[in-house]
Amino acid sequence: MTSATDPTDSYTVATDGACKGNPGPTGWAWVGEDGHWAAGAIPVGTNNIGELMGLLKAIEDHADIAHLIVQADSKYAIDTYSSWMDGHRRRGWKTSTGAPTKNRDLLEQLIEVRDARRAAGLPDVVLEHVRGHQGHVLNEWADERAVRGAEHAAKGTASAWSSLGGLHPQLDVSAAPKKKR
Repeated sequence: MTSATDPTDSYTVATDGACKGNPGPTGWAWVGEDGHWAAGAIPVGTNNIGELMGLLKAIEDHADIAHLIVQADSKYAIDTYSSWMDGHRRRGWKTSTGAPTKNRDLLEQLIEVRDARRAAGLPDVVLEHVRGHQGHVLNEWADERAVRGAEHAAKGTASAWSSLGGLHPQLDVSAAPKKKR
């Protein structure tokens, strides 16, 4: 993994969210190019909440990475981060039509982590859209982890877990996960 002290390197993570029902038990995840990952479960949420949480945790967990590239299959998450969240804040947490902003708590946290990167002199996170369920290896792994998160939430075991502390193994990201039959 690269660090903020090595500005020539970059690190890529894919994020995803999953929901069993919408709203319903929700999962989020990020998976890095080296197989490190994190995932979590939310008792009741929406797919968009899972997508935003995956993005937030990816940025938070890689605060020391100078050139962070986040790949997501959610245009909502990408557009929220890159275009919409500042406008919502400027309008007093209203949409362009005047409706209350959904997921305000997550947008406030995303603004906070973005602003912390800027204050530290780090470049903005680069967001890339990838097509979901099209064989993109990191996205497939992020989807698999997010679905597991939603399954844990459905069982009442809302929590978060990760490979970063060594408790859970890294993933072999040389190939996509095997699909359950």
